[in-house]
Amino acid sequence: MTTEALIEQATIDWLTDLGYQHIKGPDLPENANAVILKGPLLSFIQKQYPHLPEEIQHLAVADFCNNLGADIDYRNRSFHLKLTKGLDYEYKDVQGNEKAVHLYPIDFQNPENNTFWVVNQFSIVGKNKRRPDIIIYINGIPLVLFELKNWFDENTTIDEAFNQIQHYRKDIPLLFEYNALTIVSDGNEAQHGMFNASAEWYAAWKSMDGTTIIEDDFQMHTLIQGLFPKDRLLNYIKNFVFFEDHNGTLIKKGAKYHQYFGVNFAVEAAKKAIKPLGDGRIGVIWHTQGSGKSISMAIYAGILRSLPELKNPTIVVQVDRSDLDFQLYENFVLAKDLVGDVQHADSTDDLRRLLSTGSGGVIFTTIEKFRLKMGNDAQLGETEHPILSERENIIVMADEAHRTQYGLLDGFASNLRKALPNASFIGFTGTPVDSKDADTQEVFGETIHIYDIKQAVDDKATVPIYYEPRLAKLHLWNENLDAEVDAITADVEDDSSLKWAAIEDAAGSAERVAKVAEDIMKHFKNRTETLPGKAMVVCMSRRNSVKMYDALKAIEGCPEIAVVMTGNISSDPIEWNEHLRTQDATEALKKRFRNPKDPLQIVIVRDMWLTGFDAPCVHTMYVDKIMKGHNLMQAITRTNRVFKDKPSGVIVDYIGIGDQLKTATNKYTGGGGQGKPTIDMEQALNMFFNQVEVCQSLLPEGIEYHNWKGLRDGDKVLLVRKALNSIIKNDEESNLFMLEEKKLTGLLSIVKSQPQIQEYSVDVLFAQHLSKAIRNAKSVKSSRGNQKDQIKELISRSIESEDIVDVFAMAGLERADISILNEEFLLGAKEEKDSIDIKIALMRSILLDEVKLRLHKNIRKYTSLKEELEKVIERYHLNAIDSYTTIAELIERAKQLQDEDHRIKELGLSDEELAFYDILASKKEIINESGPIQDIVHGVVKAVKSNLQIDWMNKEDAKAAIRLAVKKELRGKVSINELNGILQEIMEQAEGQFSEWRA
Repeated sequence: MTTEALIEQATIDWLTDLGYQHIKGPDLPENANAVILKGPLLSFIQKQYPHLPEEIQHLAVADFCNNLGADIDYRNRSFHLKLTKGLDYEYKDVQGNEKAVHLYPIDFQNPENNTFWVVNQFSIVGKNKRRPDIIIYINGIPLVLFELKNWFDENTTIDEAFNQIQHYRKDIPLLFEYNALTIVSDGNEAQHGMFNASAEWYAAWKSMDGTTIIEDDFQMHTLIQGLFPKDRLLNYIKNFVFFEDHNGTLIKKGAKYHQYFGVNFAVEAAKKAIKPLGDGRIGVIWHTQGSGKSISMAIYAGILRSLPELKNPTIVVQVDRSDLDFQLYENFVLAKDLVGDVQHADSTDDLRRLLSTGSGGVIFTTIEKFRLKMGNDAQLGETEHPILSERENIIVMADEAHRTQYGLLDGFASNLRKALPNASFIGFTGTPVDSKDADTQEVFGETIHIYDIKQAVDDKATVPIYYEPRLAKLHLWNENLDAEVDAITADVEDDSSLKWAAIEDAAGSAERVAKVAEDIMKHFKNRTETLPGKAMVVCMSRRNSVKMYDALKAIEGCPEIAVVMTGNISSDPIEWNEHLRTQDATEALKKRFRNPKDPLQIVIVRDMWLTGFDAPCVHTMYVDKIMKGHNLMQAITRTNRVFKDKPSGVIVDYIGIGDQLKTATNKYTGGGGQGKPTIDMEQALNMFFNQVEVCQSLLPEGIEYHNWKGLRDGDKVLLVRKALNSIIKNDEESNLFMLEEKKLTGLLSIVKSQPQIQEYSVDVLFAQHLSKAIRNAKSVKSSRGNQKDQIKELISRSIESEDIVDVFAMAGLERADISILNEEFLLGAKEEKDSIDIKIALMRSILLDEVKLRLHKNIRKYTSLKEELEKVIERYHLNAIDSYTTIAELIERAKQLQDEDHRIKELGLSDEELAFYDILASKKEIINESGPIQDIVHGVVKAVKSNLQIDWMNKEDAKAAIRLAVKKELRGKVSINELNGILQEIMEQAEGQFSEWRA
């Protein structure tokens, strides 16, 4: 019977492949008698420090074996600091001279100087006797623990391995005084974490080299190959594990794989870029919000400070806003085990003082503190920033500072470089560097490492975010809105702010705010019934935030809520006073909101707390503010922090940010996150391949075209004709084939540059030839009116085949909750993975073709419809409405066209006669003839058509003949005074409708 012994042996084998020595626990003399192996530790110290007196060597062993602390967490920290920072000893040499040594139990610089043992089935006696599966000893110190479960037992999970660790903590606590890393595995999954962390903080190691993500390998194999090479493991233990002290509660943290590789890549980049060796541009690290960017920055700072070649560098951590400054500063202070003491520049003078000193360290500042000093009565102001330090070992770490780093010719960024002319720069960001941001490379250099939001969700470093559109549409579809605003602002050079105010007023109308508030409260109560947590409401303005607060407070059962906003007591209404707070009061409110047990449940914000603010218990955000790009993504990721059993964050949209969210999310996930095309190319290729299969499935049986390129032209014609003869017999099948070929050709335009499509070229060519043949056959067999029926069929299939229930059903989105990383959301896909963008483009093309065909038949009506249709599409591209609303409006336009067909039948007219009917019906009051107008229309159209001739538009006598015939038909039915006016409209319609007449 297979047991976990199989996984255990595989783990041992992979470790021995890396140079570890396998030793069986029962073979060690310390088995069941000790945890730390003092003999190997003493041997290492004697070998590493042979000049030390023997008593100092033994004393060092004793010091490393005995740790101070009230509980296991504190004793583990005590040992970890001794392990990674070493101990100092003073002694006298044989000549009696005073000496000092700094001693480490591990040689971190030279891995081969250490002994790496992989020990299995080593018994430890504590409260109970336990035998962990595998322990890795380095120089006799038990630093890594593996607990494994049987891969082939369907009832065994990784949770059981984790649970067993918790029992070990109770039964053999001495083992965990020395533990640096814990591994749990059920064979299928393998995760690493800290021994005192809860299960949600354990994670897989998904890369062996830091650039390639491995999803389908055996997880234990990837973990060992990626983390356990000797130099990597030592680097991890020394630089990537630390403790945070939260008011006496210790939290031990260890880096995830993206942090480990990203930071190490950045360290190597710094060694190459720092002046005078390089140009000072280290690069950019993009790790998405919520994935531990602050920890990565702290680890990076700690490693740079320890590099001997940098000679005690100064690390300047620069942010662009005070709220981000304090948030990050607090994180660095918590990580002082890594970075040491951190100094905060409280003013421009304070910053200049700190930077002018020659010592190293970490200095926090906002960019605006690099300001020029103003003059006074006694002296002039500064015209140029003074040089504060010309040292080359100053590294500026910019956090989320794309915007503030680009003013290199003038402004704060320019001042920073003048103050520190030889500094080097690295950017850390949670938002992608846009392809348009060429300045980013000019300032920081190339992107060093990317960890995007999709990978973070896949790795469970963040929770997924779901999107619920509950569109409370703004009533902005007044066609004259812009004209009316322009009239009001005729004397204002830039009226954009006034137009924004108009949008704000519409969003903040009392009726609308009340409805949205009621919906928010209902939604929040339903959500928190099963999942305790907190929420943020994002409003368009401070005024709307106060309105929302008042509306929510008016609802019975409203929990404690607060508005968080800046204020100006000299201009703000007195009614806002309760919402205006000092900085200390705001910080106190922030701590309350972060506390999951505090009764403050909802905060209403405009801009504050949407960046640089972590409250893991927040699981819902209600958005009533138009946002886009990185501002939107920074906002919604307030909900993506891992917290206990929180499964996801939810974004509830009341204002229509769907398209902006889709576009921003694609940018955060597609093309390595580097701002590649909105439709991810890999997904577009999959859509293309799928569409090829759709077209193949519609071909008649027995059609073999794969040697198409080798056929003679005559044989190609015969093959297409054979397929045509079969498919043309059924209108529904032939029309469907043309529609699907149109989709295929549309996708081809997107993926045509991709080499993978070459093997499908014959499939596309044959589908296109057959589709053209079908189209031509139908054109030959039928009149232009039947062409209208073909396009109408395409419209019907594009729209009605979706089983329309509502806008979402049309868009192929069948669930209420849509993950913003779900392919259906990113591409608006149905089962066939059609992109919403592609779908809209196809619908637009089909509808415009229909309008184009009908245009000549009813100049008056369809010119208006064409313009209206173009406005809808234009608004879509300008993000004035989202994709789903666009589809709804396109459906409405299509229904208008279908209504025209019903009207034709009801009136008993042909489609050719309808436009002439509209002309005469609009003049009903001046028509003297009794009976239905249709009778007059029949006669008018007959008079026009009976006088048509080839190229009649260019023959005045032909036009005259038509005018005369129509006059005769209308004489006596229309007064002489009105006849010429009607005749002119009829001739305009005739010229548009029958301009291409052929006998």
